[in-house]
Parts: sequence; structure tokens; C-alpha cells
Amino acid sequence: MEENYNTTANNNSKQVLLSVLGVAILVVAVVGVSFAAFNYSKTGEKVNTITTGTITMSYSENTNGINLVDALPMSDEQGMALSGDNNTFDFTVSATINGSGTTTINYDITATKESSTLEDSAVKVYLTDITSNGDTQVLAPTKVSLLSQTGSSEASGAPSGQYKLASGTFTSSKTLKYRLRMWVADDFSDLGASGTYKLRVNVYGAAAAQ
Repeated sequence: MEENYNTTANNNSKQVLLSVLGVAILVVAVVGVSFAAFNYSKTGEKVNTITTGTITMSYSENTNGINLVDALPMSDEQGMALSGDNNTFDFTVSATINGSGTTTINYDITATKESSTLEDSAVKVYLTDITSNGDTQVLAPTKVSLLSQTGSSEASGAPSGQYKLASGTFTSSKTLKYRLRMWVADDFSDLGASGTYKLRVNVYGAAAAQ
């Protein structure tokens, strides 16, 4: 009688143990799936957008601009070949035109200087648009000090006093992709202190008067 009791007790203990293990495995599996889902939800680049009037600018970097820190002078050939993170700023400019009318949207891509220690004459910028055929020059390598500035009555609605990088028009819904490069000009020789230079890129657009 005692032997049967021990056998029954052992079987019950095994069943309890198996049940506990089953629940533990299930919990681990659920936690594992939740963790994987959480990790997956964080992947990919967050795209930032700025909409001004009828134009939208999108970019995946943290800020809409480009920053030089302790950069050394380089030739135009080297600057035009810059690539990768921290060397270029990629962004898109989009316009949405509804209907079949003859609407024209004027737009300007501009830049404003933020906290910097280098002079405008020490820094060059180069703007291209990106297509399936590669980069196409929009703005040749130009010192910031030589860029034209927006006036008080720009057709795009851009505020005055900003550096102009490019201007254009949209007559239909379209998205253009641009890449901005910036470097210290090779004729800049004052390397006594570390230099910084930061440009913020802006896009303005407005429909032309009918």
C-alpha cells in the first residue's frame, strides 16, 4: 500500500514539475517574441519633414543641415567626392499639385549660418541632385561668402538675408533629391585654432500668382 502511495506521489510530482516547466517555457517564448517585436519597431531611419507653404523638405538626419568640426582644407576635387555620414547632407524637396490646371510653384533652397568660428570665405559648398544616373551639379563649388542672398520679395516667400543654394519651379507633383557637401577651402591657411562651421538648410515655396 505504501509503495503504491509513493508511486502515485512521484507521478504527481512529475506532472507538477512538467507543468511548471511548460509554463516557464511559455513565458520565455512570449518574452522573447515581445523583445524581438520591440527591437524590430526601433529599426529603420526616422524621416523628418518641414513643410513651408506648398513645399515639403524631408531628411533622415537629426537636424536639417551640415556641420564642419576640426576639418582640414581640401581641394575642390576632394570636396566634390565626399561621401558617407557626416560628410554629406541628403534631403528631398517635394511639391503636390492637385488638378489639371496651370499652377506653378516657385521654390528656393537656402542656407543660414549657425554658431561657427570659421569665416564664410573659408568654407565652400557644393550642391547636386541625385538621380538614377548619379549626381548632377546644381551649384558648383562656391565659397559661402560668394553666394547670393535672398531679398525682401522672393517669389518663393523666403525671408531676406539667407544664402541661396538653388531655385526652381514645379508645374506638377514631383520629388527631387539633393545632396549638399561642404568643406574648408584649400586656400584657407589660418589653422591656428580648431574651426567649426554649421549651415542649416531651408526650403521655401509659394504658388505663383495666376
